[in-house]
Amino acid sequence: MELPRNAFKAALGRGRPQIGLWLGLADAYASELCASTGFDWLVIDAEHAPNDVRSVLAQLQAVAPYPTHAVVRTASGEATLLKQYLDIGAQTLLVPMVESAPQAAAIVAATRYPPAGVRGVGSALARASRWGQVSEYLHRCEQELCVLVQVESTAGLKNLPAIAATEGVEGVLFGPADLAGALGVLGKPADPRVQDAIAQGIQTVRTAGKAAGVLSADPTLARKYLDAGALFVAVGIDTTLLVRAARDLRALFAEPVDAPRPRGKG
Repeated sequence: MELPRNAFKAALGRGRPQIGLWLGLADAYASELCASTGFDWLVIDAEHAPNDVRSVLAQLQAVAPYPTHAVVRTASGEATLLKQYLDIGAQTLLVPMVESAPQAAAIVAATRYPPAGVRGVGSALARASRWGQVSEYLHRCEQELCVLVQVESTAGLKNLPAIAATEGVEGVLFGPADLAGALGVLGKPADPRVQDAIAQGIQTVRTAGKAAGVLSADPTLARKYLDAGALFVAVGIDTTLLVRAARDLRALFAEPVDAPRPRGKG
């Protein structure tokens, strides 16, 4: 059996922009629906959405038949947690709140088998190896693994050159919401200070020869980041899309305040 190919990683290596969607509904049926809509990549969020290892597994299975790539955002860079997501078949991990090169290096080490890293060797139990049926999985899996880290604090921005230069880190994603808080403008990800920090960060990551990414549900800002050189940009969130569509639909049938109401009988 062949090792599944990571088309997302290959596209980044070729410099091809990848447009993504964030998934926070924590439901395999909803994730499959989104997988059918043509996005290059989908983020299964296990940091802020109510996901666990089993719900992420169900979504990986639901998305697998479609020509889109599932990225799992973990709750942390804890090695045991990363091992579990890798074993259930995630090939791209996005780790939040990375603030230093040593932290980034430890995350990479958690995705590598010894002697290159500290990932536990349990591939016979793992979906990732198709339960031991992928030829030479232990020696070849690293070829198709993609480690992405998030920089979303002032410490992360300060150490960005070293973080981006860390061997094994394929890309850096900037989190506008957390950066806004860190820069003193909480709730204002479109603030010029946040935009400037991200634009400069994109250039720093590109200088290191790595891919830069951003999450922005504002189409104007998303295009701005793409024009600045970001290669993987998530342009929406499923929860936001559903709430907006539902509110807009309800608004079409909003009842005027002074509308007459039918009288009850009796």
